[in-house]
Amino acid sequence: MTEIRIGFIPLVDAAPLVALKEIGFAREEGIEVSLHREISWSNIRDKLAVGLYDGSHLLAPMALATNLGLAGPPADLIVPYVLNLNGDVLCATTAFLESVGLPPDAGATEIAERIRSGALGRKVTFGVPFFFSSHHFLLRYWLASEGVDPVKDVRIEVIPPPLMPDAIGNGVIDGMMVGEPWGSVAVDRGAASIFLSATEIWAGTPEKVFGMRRSWAESHSGAVQGLLRALYRASTWVQDPSNRVTLSELLAKEAYLDLSAEVIERALSGELTRTPQGLQGKIDRFMVFQDGASSFPWLSQALWLMSQMERWGFVEATPEQRRIVRNTMAPNLYREALTPLGIAIPTANSKVEGALRESMPAASARGRLFLGPDAFCDGAVFDPAQGDV
Repeated sequence: MTEIRIGFIPLVDAAPLVALKEIGFAREEGIEVSLHREISWSNIRDKLAVGLYDGSHLLAPMALATNLGLAGPPADLIVPYVLNLNGDVLCATTAFLESVGLPPDAGATEIAERIRSGALGRKVTFGVPFFFSSHHFLLRYWLASEGVDPVKDVRIEVIPPPLMPDAIGNGVIDGMMVGEPWGSVAVDRGAASIFLSATEIWAGTPEKVFGMRRSWAESHSGAVQGLLRALYRASTWVQDPSNRVTLSELLAKEAYLDLSAEVIERALSGELTRTPQGLQGKIDRFMVFQDGASSFPWLSQALWLMSQMERWGFVEATPEQRRIVRNTMAPNLYREALTPLGIAIPTANSKVEGALRESMPAASARGRLFLGPDAFCDGAVFDPAQGDV
């Protein structure tokens, strides 16, 4: 039996990895998975790069940034699988809302107006879990769509997800873009309100991916294929609403999130408590694990993330860098591993991003495939063939 060491951060979107181990999907493929909890994304990145982990729960932009030489030790990573779409929340602290004269249930446009007008009397500080994260780029995207300059009007600080609620309590940040359940933890403490979700900024955000060193994947090709099949089954099990109670209890264990099952179940269902006063809000497709080719590693999603790195001056998207980004994603490995399952798999490696406001049929090798919504908050469309932002 092959043993595979996997690093993860305590977040609800680690659910497919927990199910992979706890429900037995990995063992069915002759694989023994060991899961290793980390406090920060930099720990995950570094341990994967030097070989302490064989695979990892990764932020989608982190894999790209690592291969582009923008962050951490050099490593040649591949991404053959997307663990989930969406799942992040944008929060404003209770102290910030009170300072600018807004109620706990203030909307995103009202909050943006206060930031734009300088109502706080200084730059507003937002926390994100990692510099090269979807959180960071979605935050900038939303701010810019509201006429806020993310450079002049805002400060952005990197804070590990489990430490975000404490950072609010210590007055370090005025808001945060963070993966669940840490936004809900802050709400339950009375420290923040959730006013926007990743789904409402980009409905098809590739949030976490499964990453591996290319050299390890090539030397363990049989195990990798088995792992991807097991991951697909685990993601399908996680997506099933009838498994939410069991899954919430698994994730609540001390070894994983070490939190109440109730707060975890909110994220799985998308039925969030948005304010300390108990305002409820149902967010459709809040966290997607397996639906509409959500786990497929689209090149176009990676190129959009790169376009945002270029937009904000972190990289110059040369032809060579675009090649590196394309080569990071491994759609052919996904197809090779999962075709034996008889599932519908996209025939293309890229698609236009932002064009779908509802599910639509797409070409697939077997049967009919429906792609889920992927609209941007400002109505923009990204065509990877044109390189438009």
